[in-house]
Amino acid sequence: MSRQVFLYDPPERFVAGTVGLPGRRTFFLQATAGPRVTSVVLEKTQVAALAERMDELLDEVVRRSGGNAAVPAVAPTEISDSAPLDTPIEEEFRVGTMALAWDGEEERMVVEAQALVELDADSEEDLAEAEERLLQDEENGPPMLRVRLTGAQARAFAKRALDVVNAGRPPCPLCSLPLDPEGHVCPRQNGYRRGA
Repeated sequence: MSRQVFLYDPPERFVAGTVGLPGRRTFFLQATAGPRVTSVVLEKTQVAALAERMDELLDEVVRRSGGNAAVPAVAPTEISDSAPLDTPIEEEFRVGTMALAWDGEEERMVVEAQALVELDADSEEDLAEAEERLLQDEENGPPMLRVRLTGAQARAFAKRALDVVNAGRPPCPLCSLPLDPEGHVCPRQNGYRRGA
């Protein structure tokens, strides 16, 4: 079976969003073009890492171009997107690995999110060989979402993604673990329940 690639070049919309209450949220990347919508599930830490790395890469592009690249220094307010995810939300796959690149010729950020793959191996060497084969197999690899964004779209995505990550439960002032509405067992309080 050939690899399924969900390509958006360019997307009308590419956002990170969540479904559920803080503490029980499911994180999604969602790309839209016309009637086509692709939603993939990933972890909160993956969303944060993607947004932070995207900002760093855009900053590097601006620095190397001497400020001449078509990349804004901050997310343009005219293209900010705070709307909820498009419904119905149908998960295509769970993200395992992600990659970012800057296409200097077309001045586009390329984002790739590849499906999580379970590998069976008897040893570390077998696992490394299986991972290498999987990465080299462009035709038969796991499903992938590939999105090409302008510099402005990438900045707007990164800002919203970080806002979504930070909209979760507030941290405990003592231990920095997330506080549930009913409090949490704080290690700094020797296990006593700390209220919100």
